Amino acid sequence: MKSLIGVINLDHELEELKELTYFRCGAAVPYAGRYRLIDFVLSNMMNAGIESIGVFVRRKYRSLMDHLGDGKPWDLDRKHGGMFILPPDWNDPTDTSQGDLQHFHNNLDFFHRGAGQYVVHAGSRHVTKADLQDVYQHHIRSGADVTLVCKKVDQLLPEHEACIKVDHDEHGNVVDIHQCADHTNIYTEIFIMEKGLFLKQVQRCIEHGETHFFRDAIQKNPSGLKIAAYAYEGYHAVINSIDSYYRNSMDLLNTGQYDQLFKEDPVQTKIKYEAPAKYLESADVKHSLLANGCIVGGEVQDSILFRGVHVAKGARIKGSIIMQKCYIGEGTVLENVILDKDVKLTGGQTLIGDPSKPYILAKSTII
Repeated sequence: MKSLIGVINLDHELEELKELTYFRCGAAVPYAGRYRLIDFVLSNMMNAGIESIGVFVRRKYRSLMDHLGDGKPWDLDRKHGGMFILPPDWNDPTDTSQGDLQHFHNNLDFFHRGAGQYVVHAGSRHVTKADLQDVYQHHIRSGADVTLVCKKVDQLLPEHEACIKVDHDEHGNVVDIHQCADHTNIYTEIFIMEKGLFLKQVQRCIEHGETHFFRDAIQKNPSGLKIAAYAYEGYHAVINSIDSYYRNSMDLLNTGQYDQLFKEDPVQTKIKYEAPAKYLESADVKHSLLANGCIVGGEVQDSILFRGVHVAKGARIKGSIIMQKCYIGEGTVLENVILDKDVKLTGGQTLIGDPSKPYILAKSTII
């Protein structure tokens, strides 16, 4: 949709996933067997026809850049528009901008050259299937200055405590934005705003020495903006801790949850050409999600195996997440475990965690 410019702002996304963010930013963390967290917001933008997307990053972005490449899986390898990975590059000694306002101020060319008239802003911690075309149409109909995408959750979970909450009236007009623990209407970190107004608010924030665009321009709302809420009703997961990562990943073994995330519009990711999963005669796999390239000779139950995992004969895996290219040797027992990429367990080890506190091994660990 040429009316829209996409912004994926990772500036305030800290290394909240412990060992999984030792070597990467949160947006590059693997999820759901073959994806990265950023794939979901990128695919939402692709499915909405957005042709120009800026990814604003500050730290640990090498892995993310390797994953995104030229943007081809999301149809963003274009001569006009496309995907722009925009790390910090502050060369102007007179620049007084701070926080995520630095990204916007120092990349004004991205906004000025983009053909779209409206900015769709999002992060990667909220995994959704939001229909951004529908959000845009709702924004136009409402006549609002800003539209926030919100999700009414049935049950408050620990990961929701840190989320921003939204109160609105019966007409969908936002009346309060806060972080009260007992509120169930969650802001998904997606908003739409007219580009000229967005840039005007960026400049106002900089002039007042402010550092956080959403908090200082929208939540505090010193300009008296008309703010609308869009009620999103699809799949929603907040990934801001190891507990939330593990629990939401395991929930995808539920067919209903998996279908909500993957059955409708496609989710694209980096293309890798590998053979289908191979099951040896000794394999016993139950209620699990296995990606292509796996070779399984042992027992796998209630688990998620990413691409290229090798499970040797006699190994037993239960309630675990095993990321790309891990090797699980003979006689190894894993239960409630998360293994990051390229972990090698030579054989005979027993690693057991708890569902509320899974045992984690960082990338490339060898035992």
